[in-house]
Amino acid sequence: MKIGITGGGIAGLTTAIALKRIGIHAVVYEAAPTIKAVGAGIGLAANAMKGFQKLGIDHAIMQEGRLLDALVIKDERGRQITKTDTLASSQKYGADNFTIHRARLHQVLMSYLDDADVHTNKRLLHFERSGSKVQLHFADGSQEWVDYLIAADGIHSPVRQQLLPTATTRYAGYTCWRAVIDYPADHLREASETWGPMGRFGVVPLKDNKLYWYACVKARENDIRYKNFKVDDLLQTFGSYHPPIPEVLQNTRTEQLIWNDIADLAPLPQYAFDTILLIGDAAHATTPNMGQGACQAIEDAVILADVIQRAPTLPDAFREFERLRMARTQYIVKQSRLIGVVAQLQNKLIGGLRNRLMRALPASAQQKQLDKVLGVEF
Repeated sequence: MKIGITGGGIAGLTTAIALKRIGIHAVVYEAAPTIKAVGAGIGLAANAMKGFQKLGIDHAIMQEGRLLDALVIKDERGRQITKTDTLASSQKYGADNFTIHRARLHQVLMSYLDDADVHTNKRLLHFERSGSKVQLHFADGSQEWVDYLIAADGIHSPVRQQLLPTATTRYAGYTCWRAVIDYPADHLREASETWGPMGRFGVVPLKDNKLYWYACVKARENDIRYKNFKVDDLLQTFGSYHPPIPEVLQNTRTEQLIWNDIADLAPLPQYAFDTILLIGDAAHATTPNMGQGACQAIEDAVILADVIQRAPTLPDAFREFERLRMARTQYIVKQSRLIGVVAQLQNKLIGGLRNRLMRALPASAQQKQLDKVLGVEF
């Protein structure tokens, strides 16, 4: 039995590790010439860390990450809107919340796989079914036969596009810049996100005096003006926000900026297609507003391995995976999109009203939301 996984990101690598733990060998086909992270920092909430616990790799990831005490939402003057005590929630949900650079996370995941299990420079063009097998056609002219295919190839998944040609990605209405910089951040114990009339600005401490930051503003899709933004332009936009936001930008070089529009995937009617399964962003790409994109991919990997152990056949396991995962992952997509709309309000009067309403929310309302997202059981 040969299982192919298209995509060497967090979903694909974690799935290969999860399958290896139950004695199933899978081959990962990655489009890029080398396995490397695309992006900057990432949050691993308690649900993701519980998944890594089950795989037995949580301690290796914790050594490369940074424990997060709290997440605070502020207004542009630095006044608190809400605060989530992530240390307290870790006691409730059985795992801590960490931040980590994507590159370090990829390095840890790769260390649990053999080099021969990950084939790079394999950009999938299309696949063909022949009997019970699937033939993969790659851009380098090569082909591979697999018995089962797990598509972990991202929001623009060529596997999904072939299976569901009418599936659509959706622009969220705002664009984003990100960077990881050297910054004296070892004293910082909290991540923060600032909501103001110019847009949102997030500050996330990483290990070894690194800082991950991101900034989002409402914009037309693929706006060339924002594509060409420099650090000075961002300083003009966010320079009036509370410390340390101006200083963070002053410590950033324009060549460090990563820019992209924010999008998600409209809910799909199915994830399982007999011998083919969609997971991660290929199945349920979400906006980053809940910090759950990678976390849900990690959940996918752990739960898939579990159902494979119980199911009589892999197609049965794929259908059971779909049954278990569709409602939860699509809830995350919907809620994250809604949070983005609320957070990205840039009218000063409406934004002020939003802030007052959020400050007045009872703690029980926030706890209910946390329970639904973080209270997963494996």
